[in-house]
Amino acid sequence: MVRRPLEDDEDNPERWLVSYADFITLLFAFFVVMYSVSSVNQSKYMKVSSSINTAFTKKKPNQDSSDSSMQAKQAAQITAPKPPLPADMQKQAQENVAAMTALGKKLSKILAPWINAGNARIIQNSLGIRIDIKDIALFTAGSADLNEPAKAILKDIAAPLTIDSHDVLVEGHTDNTPIYIQNAAFFSSWELSAVRASSITNLLNEAGIDKLRLSALGYGPSQPFADNMTEAGRKINRHITIMILYQQQNTASSDGIEIFPEVL
Repeated sequence: MVRRPLEDDEDNPERWLVSYADFITLLFAFFVVMYSVSSVNQSKYMKVSSSINTAFTKKKPNQDSSDSSMQAKQAAQITAPKPPLPADMQKQAQENVAAMTALGKKLSKILAPWINAGNARIIQNSLGIRIDIKDIALFTAGSADLNEPAKAILKDIAAPLTIDSHDVLVEGHTDNTPIYIQNAAFFSSWELSAVRASSITNLLNEAGIDKLRLSALGYGPSQPFADNMTEAGRKINRHITIMILYQQQNTASSDGIEIFPEVL
């Protein structure tokens, strides 16, 4: 069977006009849409133009008097030193720091056995007195029940706090090891840390600290002290923190503004 030779189509010299016309039409439509949705902000345009001029000419842009005065005010606010506190407030703050330091020394004597054994530490910072206690000194693994030696020392800690007026915040911390597989009492480390903090808070309340000064938080593994990739780091991260705070924690207040007042 003889194969028929291919026949070349005749080239049309004006075929490019079709593609060109389509391109021009689309380009026109694009600019029409851009123009219809655009709105020129004169002030922003002047700022952009001034910035570009500064970048290329290395000259400071011309600014009107209002912009200059605004920048001068901002610079004054940044560079101006804060006014000193009144003398009575300075004295009160110094007395508060001194009283907190004395309280920290008392607590360090009470916790001396645990501090010497490496199971506790006391730090004074801008928030107040921070007491960090490893969980092995307070609880058995995976439990929120305080052991008897821990109850005795926590009651000793509560003694100077009963005659104090500062708020006390108890925080529970754990490592990142899942516990729900080997512990039927708690589904997660969050629950374990919260219940442990509540157990200590209840004991402090029973020891004489007003419940209005007490609060408890369970952080679980969210705020580690050390690397959870090592066993030594996980031991450090399993701890209880007791904070004696300078300022009161006003967690419940009727003051404020309703964000969504509309009735749907």
